[in-house]
Amino acid sequence: MLSLVLPKGSLEKATLDLFDAADLTVRRSSDRDYHASIDDPRVDRVRFLRPQEIPSYLERGLFDIGITGRDWISETQADVVSLGELQYSKQTSNPVRVILAVPENAPWRSVADLPEGIRISTEFPSLTGRYLAEHGVKAMIVPSYGATEAKVPDIVDAIVDLTETGSSLRKNGLRILETLLTSYTELVACGTAYADPDKRAAMEDIALLLRGAIRARGQVLLKLNVAADKVAAVTAMLPAMSSPTVTTLANTGMNAVETVVPKRGVNTLIPALRAAGAHDILEIPISKIVE
Repeated sequence: MLSLVLPKGSLEKATLDLFDAADLTVRRSSDRDYHASIDDPRVDRVRFLRPQEIPSYLERGLFDIGITGRDWISETQADVVSLGELQYSKQTSNPVRVILAVPENAPWRSVADLPEGIRISTEFPSLTGRYLAEHGVKAMIVPSYGATEAKVPDIVDAIVDLTETGSSLRKNGLRILETLLTSYTELVACGTAYADPDKRAAMEDIALLLRGAIRARGQVLLKLNVAADKVAAVTAMLPAMSSPTVTTLANTGMNAVETVVPKRGVNTLIPALRAAGAHDILEIPISKIVE
């Protein structure tokens, strides 16, 4: 039913791990293969392509659904439907920013200070051009194909580039002047495909599974038994997502308690629960949490 396009490159492994956790395991002959498949009736074919290209291909209807960054959607101005952000890897758990950076010793303090004819290197020439035009800055935009921050000051006067922490910029003697865009990775769809009710339902199913897998990360299910007179003390210790489920066990004077808690801290929580009167404590991994 659906044709799916996934990002090749830095997000590739994290994307494969996410789909595996969502029970949408991507299968291919090798990591160099651009063709793949998913054993799911909702997905007909899978391709891996550079995230820069994905928005345009989706807009043209070459694929129904895919994963790319908001930065590339903005750069290409592709008319696609967003099904929501997917914060699923080290690169995407925090947003990246498209920033304008200048040498640390440059006199400019805002985009309005930039002189006419300033040379700016960037992998986002369209986004940069629109931003500068909005602020009345006439610049020479020099397309970059990597190592953009290394081009200052010998080749260009400033850059527009991606950053998460800013550490690489500082190492190269640059400071951030402006933020053009804050970008997360997104699940996006072709507008025509999204308008098809059957395809839209399949897309929403996939989005649900992916979000559930992301939400389950770092969480575990705790199940335990506790005497009725100690339930209040034990449940007060549990950092539940909502509130613990407490079930009375027949003819035992005991209660069964279960709840979802963060994996981090379980090593101290379990001994504390045991000391408070809990017995038969089980820690169970969770693959998905669907609201």
